[in-house]
Amino acid sequence: MRALLVDDDSSAFRLLTAAVQSENMIIEQAETGSDAIEMAKIYDFDAVILEQDLPDIEGHRLVQRMRNADIKLPIMMLSRIDQKQATIDALNAGADDYMTKPFDREELVVRLRAIIRRSKGHAGSIVRIGRLAVDMSAKTVEIDGKPLQATAKEYGILELLALRRGMTLTKENFLDHLYGGMDEPEQKVIDVFICKLRKKIAAIAGDQNPIRTIWGRGYTLEDEKGTPGLAEARTPYFVEGDGPQTGTVDWPEDPLTEVDLLILDLLKAA
Repeated sequence: MRALLVDDDSSAFRLLTAAVQSENMIIEQAETGSDAIEMAKIYDFDAVILEQDLPDIEGHRLVQRMRNADIKLPIMMLSRIDQKQATIDALNAGADDYMTKPFDREELVVRLRAIIRRSKGHAGSIVRIGRLAVDMSAKTVEIDGKPLQATAKEYGILELLALRRGMTLTKENFLDHLYGGMDEPEQKVIDVFICKLRKKIAAIAGDQNPIRTIWGRGYTLEDEKGTPGLAEARTPYFVEGDGPQTGTVDWPEDPLTEVDLLILDLLKAA
């Protein structure tokens, strides 16, 4: 997950980054309300965390400006101001939650995940898509109740696909959420992760696979009925021989080379 922190205090940025470091969350900072609006419009965030007391605007008024600008991201107020009226103003303006500093790290993470889930239409911590279940609290994945052994990066991909069920996600989307612009590898690495996930899923689900390639665009999830879920639409192929034969085959968005497979081995611990 990727969140935008709106706070001119650099120590607040370091503290928040440290607090969510182990939760697969990436934090980026905007120091003013104007910068926050521009960044929220341009970049792909899951949530906004903002301070009430900003140098150019009050936090609750920034919330109003964001909502007026059709920015629908869930907003968490994380403020030094511990006043009932400040909380009321923020929630009335369109914020989704309000916490005061100093904060409890575990509570902050749980609340952040909750408002992000609700913004995507998921009330509980477990997102079920067909036979696939992604537990965003425990950070685990199951298929038909059987655990899928996913690395942190693989889980991050499945979590993003589950949260944005039915949407086509580009490789840039995945890179943003996995690396947040820091030391990003080549886009091809996403194909490698997807290929590895498909193999792990196939070992449990057989010939049904949740990850569908949208050619030239990215990846999404589908169920058996063609809506977001577990089974993937198949690509027909024809085999030359004694007679016409038809079947189905899964292809990554770009064919994987031997170099890619070597990268795949190196990324096992990612």
